[in-house]
Formats: sequence, C-alpha cells, structure tokens
Amino acid sequence: MSATLASLRIRNLALVEDITWEPRPGFTAITGETGAGKSVLIGALTLLLGERADKTLIRTGADTCAVEAVFDHAADAALAALLEEHGTEPCEDGRLLIKRTLPAEGTGRQFVNGSPCTLTLLRALGDLLVDLHGPHDHQSLFSREQQTCLLDRFAANDALRAQFAEARRTLLRLQEEKTAILTGEQAAARELDLLTHQVSEIDTAALQPGEEETLLSRQRAAANFQRIGELCAQLTAGVTEDEASLTTRLSDLTRLARELARLDPSSEMIATSCEATFAAADDLARAVQSYATARDNGPANLAEIESRLDTLQTLNRKYGPTLKDVLTFHAEAADKLAALRQRTTRRDTLDADIAAAGKSLRELGAKLTIRRQTSAKKLAEKVRDGLKDLGFAKSEFSITLEPLTDPAPHGFETSEFQFSPNPGEATRPLRAIASSGEISRVMLALKSALADQDDVPVLIFDEIDANVGGEIAAKVGQKMRDLGRSRQVLCITHLPQVAAAAATQFVVSKEVKDGRTRTLLEETKAGSREDEIARMLGGKTDSALAHARELLKERKR
Repeated sequence: MSATLASLRIRNLALVEDITWEPRPGFTAITGETGAGKSVLIGALTLLLGERADKTLIRTGADTCAVEAVFDHAADAALAALLEEHGTEPCEDGRLLIKRTLPAEGTGRQFVNGSPCTLTLLRALGDLLVDLHGPHDHQSLFSREQQTCLLDRFAANDALRAQFAEARRTLLRLQEEKTAILTGEQAAARELDLLTHQVSEIDTAALQPGEEETLLSRQRAAANFQRIGELCAQLTAGVTEDEASLTTRLSDLTRLARELARLDPSSEMIATSCEATFAAADDLARAVQSYATARDNGPANLAEIESRLDTLQTLNRKYGPTLKDVLTFHAEAADKLAALRQRTTRRDTLDADIAAAGKSLRELGAKLTIRRQTSAKKLAEKVRDGLKDLGFAKSEFSITLEPLTDPAPHGFETSEFQFSPNPGEATRPLRAIASSGEISRVMLALKSALADQDDVPVLIFDEIDANVGGEIAAKVGQKMRDLGRSRQVLCITHLPQVAAAAATQFVVSKEVKDGRTRTLLEETKAGSREDEIARMLGGKTDSALAHARELLKERKR
C-alpha cells in the first residue's frame, strides 16, 4: 500500500466543531443522513490541498478554522523532489504533515512538515496524493482532452508526450523567429545599410584616443611657427653662438675655477660646480637645437593638422560630442551590425532548422499515434470487462482517434470515448449520455482499468453512485472494494450495498447541544454497523436488519 490518509482533524468548519478522523487503508465508506455534514469531510480535504477558501464556511462564533492531515507511507521519490524544490522540510519516517488555517479576518496560512508554504505547493501535493470524484466531476470525462490524457496514462505515454510537447514548442519558436525576420526584413536592410556606413566612416578615420588634444597642441605650435623660430635662434645664439654666449662665459669661468683648485685643493667644489653648470648649458644648447630641427614644417603642416581636426569635429557632431563618445558609438554600432549580419545568416539556415524540427515532431507524433492505437483497443477491452461487472452485460465501449488539422500540445489526434449501454444501439460520445448513473459506472470502470497505471494513492468518491441501485449498487461496491486492494478508497454513499462492501464504515450525524448544532463522526462497530445499513435500507425493521446482516456477510465471502 502506498501513501494513505492516516488522520484528518477539522476545527470550526461549517457544522464541525472539532473532529479527528482516522480512516484506515483499503475501502472506507462514509454514510449518514442527508445534511448531516458528510460533504464537510471532502471540503476539508480540498481546502487542505489548495482549493480556494470560502470564509463563510468558518463556524459561527469562531475566529479561525483549521484543517490538519497526516499521510503515512509518504516516501515517494516524486513527493520528496517536490518538497525539496519548494524548500520544505522532508518527510520524517514517511509521514507527511499538512496544515491550513483560515482566519475570519486577514490572510490564511499553510504549513507542510512544519514549514510555511504556498498554496501552489498544496495543490501540487494534492495532484500527487488525492484523486477526487464528486457527483459533477464526471463532467471532465466529456472533455476530449481529458479522454486523451486518460488514454495516454494507460499507454504510459507521459515521457513521449512531454517530448512531443517540447518538440512542438521548438518548431513554433523557430516558425515565429522566421516570421519576425521576414516581417522586419526591410527595416533590417535599412538599418544594416546605415550601420555599415557609420562603422565604415569611423573606421576610415582611424581614430586614436587622445588624438584631438595632441592635434590642438600641434596646431598652436604651427600657427606660431615664425615666432618660435625666432625664439629658438635667440636661445641658440645666447647659449652657444655669441661671443658673450652662456657656454663661452661658463668655459672661461670653469678654466678659472680649475686653476684655483690647483692652487688651493680645498676649492675643488667650486671647480666641480662650474663644470656641472657648463655641462647643463651644453645640454640646453642641444635641446634647443633638437627642438628647432624636429618641429613641424610651418604653414604646410598647419593645413594638414587643421584638415584632420575638421574630420574629428565632423565625427564629434555626428556621433559625439567628444572623441571618446565617437569611439563608444563605434563599438556599439559594430556590435549591432554583427548581430544584423548574423540575423541574415540565421535566415539562411532557419529553413533547415524548421525542417529538422518538423521531422522530429512528425516522428514523435507517429510514435504517439501508434501507441495510442494499440492502447485504445486494450483500454476499451478492459473498460468493457469492467462494465460487465457493473451491470452492462452487453454494452459497447470503444475509443476512436480523430486526426487534428494542426498538431496540439498532446499530439496529432484527440480521443473520443464512445459508449452504448444497450445491444443494437450505435455507440455515441460519452457527452451524449444523459444518465448520470450510466456515466458514473463508466467512470468507475475507467478508474478500475487505470488502477495499475494511476500513481495517485488516495481515491475519493463523493456520491458518484447516485441514481444506481439494487444489484448494480452491489457491483459498484465490489468494484470499489477491488480498487481498495491497491489504493485507499474513501466513498461518501447513500447506497447500503456500497457501504456494506467497505472494509470500514463511518457514520456522520448531527446533534444539538446548548443551542448549537454540531457534526459528529463515529466508526461503526458490529451491531451499530448493522443498524446503519438497516437505516440506509429504509428503517431498523427486522427485515431491514436481516437484509443488513446478509449484505455484510456477502462482503466477507
């Protein structure tokens, strides 16, 4: 037995003041008078597993309602992965604890294994743990999409179906990409031409960082070429060429200082200083000469410099305002240009990618179709066998596959469940069946056929056996009992034959105490179970009690 609901505690929900329910594994029946509050049990579970909260259900006079549940044997790998994904504490000793509180004012809170969690996690846990079928839930069987899901579950197509869905997303993305490229092709061509011109114009200029400042300095020098020449000539003459030049005077002074040092060695420092000053003057002379020789060729260079500055200023006006900004613009434009060129290249390769993606989709879709065709026959046969057990001795059930014009996320076809309850009548789609009793039995036959493939451990049936009676009711009960061998089955029922087939039975009742009505829940034991079955049969008469005992004996056979 996989995970089971070990306990459910409900406080201040509708007519429930405080109830703790401990259902057992296998098939459990919940019975009681109409209006006693049986549906509160189901409502509490749906609330616990993430359904929308209705604060009007909070018990009158209470500030908060709360629902808590413990699931035993909750050691499934998918469950552990889900808890880890949401950062929730793992199950300890295979026990999963879920709690949800709903205050009359403010926001409710929910917890899993003591950790606060989101409603999204509660809903995901519900999908893994509980499969609920109410009196109107069989409407989902009318959906072709749901029918296809059931067929795929039977065929173990989950992985293949996921691969197909991913392949379809890939193909659609590639087709959208191609459409976007084709739609924006003219605009892209214009942008490509503009960016090509802009990048080429800046490339041709061969800009260098700091170039503008250097040129402005050279411009000033070239504009003052004549005066600079005069100053260089005067400096050269004053340092080396005149009779009274600096080097001539320093040469004489150095000679005098050297003679002084010969006469008085203590004056050596003076001679050394004179020689150093002479050497510095000589360096000065060479520096002036080097500068005068290396400087630009006057007005001719000025025209060249001003032409280059004009180029830079034009680029600054277009892409600046500064040379640094121009270089930044160039880098960004070059990146855009590369992306556009890549886009053009992408357009040329996109058709091949689309063809490959389409081929992959067709291959996966063909595999799905073949597996569905094979499994449709097997599932239909199992459902027919199940329907025979439920009173449709000569009914007909089949599954057709209808091709789709365009591939859907689930494949190239959709399923249509066809049913005929009576011999000689043509099969019709399930949605064309008016009898809720018939559709309820079809659903039960489907659940039985899918029992081996369905991993959900807890099945809950809320009065889906409505409009069924007599011998058929006994067969419905037996079918649920069979399901209870591999699942925990909880069934709210008004049928004594179904209740008698259960391994355990709980009775929901109401009592008035101190002017307040409250719902009670109690497990039936021996005689009390006979009394409850008799009540369901019409009253605690001797014949009803005898019939109840017979039904319970039948369960033990």
